[in-house]
Amino acid sequence: MPKEYKNEYQPLLAKATKDRRWPKLPNKSLLLAVCAAGIGGTFQYGYNISVINAPTAYVQDFINQTWSKRYQTQISDNGLTLLWSTIVSIFTLGGLIGAMIGGTLSVRVGRKGTLLTNNIFALLAALLMGLSHPTGLFELLIIGRFISGLNAGIAICVQPLYLGEIAPTSLRGAMGMGTSIFITGGIFTGQVIGLRELLGKEEYWPILLSTTCIPAFLQLLILPWFPESPRYLLIDKGDEEGCKKALKQLHGIADCDSEQEDIEKERNNLSGLQAKKPWELFADRSLRWQVLTIMVLNAAQQLNGINAIYFYAGYVFKQSGIPSDKIPYATVGTGACECITALTCGMLIDCLGRKVLIMGGYTLMAICCVLFTLTLTFQEASPVVPYLSMVCVFAFILSFGLGPGGVTNILTTELFTQNSRPAAYMLAGSVNWSSFFFIGLVFPFIVLGLKQYCFLVFLVICCLVIIYIFLVVPETKNKTFLEIQNEFQSSKKRQIGFSDGAGTILLSTSI
Repeated sequence: MPKEYKNEYQPLLAKATKDRRWPKLPNKSLLLAVCAAGIGGTFQYGYNISVINAPTAYVQDFINQTWSKRYQTQISDNGLTLLWSTIVSIFTLGGLIGAMIGGTLSVRVGRKGTLLTNNIFALLAALLMGLSHPTGLFELLIIGRFISGLNAGIAICVQPLYLGEIAPTSLRGAMGMGTSIFITGGIFTGQVIGLRELLGKEEYWPILLSTTCIPAFLQLLILPWFPESPRYLLIDKGDEEGCKKALKQLHGIADCDSEQEDIEKERNNLSGLQAKKPWELFADRSLRWQVLTIMVLNAAQQLNGINAIYFYAGYVFKQSGIPSDKIPYATVGTGACECITALTCGMLIDCLGRKVLIMGGYTLMAICCVLFTLTLTFQEASPVVPYLSMVCVFAFILSFGLGPGGVTNILTTELFTQNSRPAAYMLAGSVNWSSFFFIGLVFPFIVLGLKQYCFLVFLVICCLVIIYIFLVVPETKNKTFLEIQNEFQSSKKRQIGFSDGAGTILLSTSI
């Protein structure tokens, strides 16, 4: 290369080398947009899961007293259990319906518009649950929990969609982890607020259940200051000016042009195509592996044993010598542990990649399943064993948060293009909530029949998922949505080979 050209390009080469060594931090506006979407989005999901645990005894007393005043007789134990189970589990039914309508809403009123509209459900649920005690109507708790589920189902469908579309390609993993971070943050906050020192006393339980209005108000105040998804504006609405303005606000003036080029390439590729319906995903042969992948990963997210760990946590803490009145504080420790892991995963995901983290998470969970089965089996063998069980509890939660807890939602965003992504989230959400309901229904019987050996069932599930991810799921780090789609297409062409002369089809997925 001539000297004059070398001198001319040297500053550019130096800049490129510097950019490679020092990944750019996200724009402040982008970080605030993630927080604005999360506080009234998946934070509500995590908060509503955990906040119902603290007032269990008080709500059951309220149902008993209300029943006695209304019918002049005591409610039976089975009747009380049925009503309480309905209050808890109706949340999952609401979530399933919310997931089914979330994708459609995100296409019609936009990602940001859906998140803002969704707060109506949160405010209505808070009002109904807060009024249940003064009105003496425990039915309001059932309706309120159902509406809370609707809110959570829509949020967990639309928020990852919004975060995945506003983030630049190089930071899509870290920004997408906002979904998991706010879920775990919601769980942790619900556990803390439910302590006796705060709102965990008997007289405060209606206030505790109605605090879901606070994140809703915060989102209504903050999110309107941030733009709609640039991809939605350009690809779905054809608003080039709005897209450019949104990219400048979210990514900064320097980086908006390259991102707009990527979005325009995707728009040109999808020219003339309409947004798909969930059932149309099954009919599209080019998407069958992506569809199967999100169904497997979302089902596994609920069926991998994390719910069993929380079920056994109280028993393990008690066996370790923690007094019964101090167990809630140890439970808060599990919430903090999961929250910290989600943050750690957010920092690692764009360095290590999605595939490494999710496979590593499931591998560690499989190991924990074996160790936890052994420690529960030999619980009385030595005074040290209960403490080993406690270590297994925290290790399992850490492993879940490191991979399956956060990466699953990001992959749902990345494996699909704009016209099929909302339908994919509706499908993924439906599978996730159905699995959540299924494990809640079946798990007590699994524990009754297998005792501590129930973790061997979860061991098998974790191992099968590891094999599936290794064989089928490609690495998506630093790839555009079109590049990921093309990799699936090229992989599909190499999947089918024929054996020598026999004509037997062999599957050998190329990663």
